[in-house]
Formats: sequence, structure tokens, C-alpha cells
Amino acid sequence: MRLRHRALKAIHDYMDELDFVQITTSVLTTNDCEGAGEIFRVQPDSVVLLKEMARPNIPTEHSYFDKKVFLSVSGQLHLEAMSHGLGNTYTLTPAFRAENSKSPLHLSEFYMFEAELAFMEDIYSLTSFIEKMIKNVTLRIIESATDDLKFCQEKALGTAFELPWLKAAWVTLSYDEALDILIANKDKFQTALKPNEGFSKEQELFLTNHCGTPVFVVDWPSDQKPFYMKVVQTKPNRVHALDLLMPEVGELCGGSLRENDEMRLRSHPRLPQDLEWYLELRKFGGVPTGGFGLGFERYLQLLTGVKNIRDVIPFPRYPHSCQM
Repeated sequence: MRLRHRALKAIHDYMDELDFVQITTSVLTTNDCEGAGEIFRVQPDSVVLLKEMARPNIPTEHSYFDKKVFLSVSGQLHLEAMSHGLGNTYTLTPAFRAENSKSPLHLSEFYMFEAELAFMEDIYSLTSFIEKMIKNVTLRIIESATDDLKFCQEKALGTAFELPWLKAAWVTLSYDEALDILIANKDKFQTALKPNEGFSKEQELFLTNHCGTPVFVVDWPSDQKPFYMKVVQTKPNRVHALDLLMPEVGELCGGSLRENDEMRLRSHPRLPQDLEWYLELRKFGGVPTGGFGLGFERYLQLLTGVKNIRDVIPFPRYPHSCQM
């Protein structure tokens, strides 16, 4: 937990030095910005209260807020709104996913470090920022928590270890380039390659081993990514999205340039309802932005070698378990 504290402080210090504004995004939201439906609904437990607050034409179960409300899966859309007026922003807040997974890399409640960069119009500038940020924050943690980091590594793997990716130049592959590598090595995988469903954890780790460094995969098929990602002009079926794949943990970070064409967003087949406010940000012109989200607990696993994500958070929540 001391190491976790130092890691949080390193992130806040780094972003503050770059003049990013920290935004405390709401945990309660009407949005499912990822569009995957992996969300927890929120409503009062008291049936009496719901009946007391009932209004005409509003279902009783929605009577507290007059609409469906969820625990947030991401603060991204709210960060975008703030960045249009404040410039560069970030948040480090809880995120919630209703996934039926007990894997050592998933939690129902976890912390997400998200940043939104104003006037970001190039995906490679975004990957460069992410690489520099992760390396800088990691060096701060090593310097400020040397003994705790060494202890955690020895506890997890029996010995302390170096992080060779700190000194390496990270590789960037297009989705098509990454897919070609996987197809050429498909006989090595236990799980079948399913290009229409993205890459499995096994395939993500293969790419990092194949390249010998962390790997950014950019320019993804639009049907595999959410509605808000900017279309690649020369490839209408691709969007300016990125996944950062790291050794041991696979995907650590996802991000994109944001679509700033209001009409293109309105016509998107997977545009969620109740997002008129989001479209209004583009209606009269706006600021081009790009951003990312990084799973904080997976980052701690990467640093420490801890295999189970439940061991890097004080009160883990996962399917069939919510103690205390």
C-alpha cells in the first residue's frame, strides 16, 4: 500500500508539473461511454422512497433521478467537456465494470488514470506523450519507493528485477501490421485468432515478446472501437485508436483521437442515447482533443510482478465477492 501511495503521488506530481488540471469526475452517470453494456445500475434500495418520489410517465425504478443512472465505466466524456474550456485535464478515479470475469487481470472496481489533451490532432504525438509519461512516473516511483518496490518484487517473484522497457524505444504497429505478425504465427497460439474480435491476452503478450518492447497498436477497425473515435481520412473503416501492450499484463492503456465532426457522430450507428450535450460540444466549433485511460492496478502489477490484480488494491471487488 505504501508503493501504491507513491505511485499515485508520482502521477499527480507529474501531471501538475505539466499544468494539467485535475478533474474529479462523477462516479454516478447516465453514460456508458464504452458502449459495451458492462455497467452497474444505481437506484435507492428503499421501495417506499421510490414510490414517494414517483412522477407521471417515469418508471418507478427511475423515480429518484428520473432516468437510468449507472456507476461510471470512464470519466472520459466529462474530461472532454472540461478540456474544451480548460485545456489539458486528467482524473484518477474509480471505474466500474460489470464483467463476469475472475481473471487475475480484472476487477469489478478499479482505478483509472485518464487524461485528455487539447489540440491533439496526431495519434503519434499521443503515443509519444504516453510513453514519456509512463517512463517518467516509473522513474519517480523507483527513486521514492526503492525499498518497497524491491520488497514487492521479491515477494511476488522471489527476486528483484529490472524494467528493461524503461530504456528501450517502444514500437508502434498499425493494427494491420500487428495482425499480419499474428497470422504468420497463428500455429503458436492456444486460442484461435479472431480478427473481428480484437486480440486475446495470449496474442497481446506474443506481440510484446516478438518486438522485444512494449507495443502501441494504432489505427483499429472502427467496428471494434467506440463511437467517439476519429476516423482515419485515408481509411474510412479505421479509426485513430491506440492500445498499449506491455510485457506480462498485455493491454495497459487505451486511447484515441476524438471525433470532432458533429454530423459524423450523429450518424454513428452505435451512438448511445442521451448524449445531446456531448454533440453540442462540437456544434459551434470546438477544440480537437485526444486522450487515454490507464488501468492503475495493472500498472502496479507491471512494476511489482504481482500476478493477481486483487493483491494490489486494498479492498478488491470482483464477481461473487464484495467483502466489507
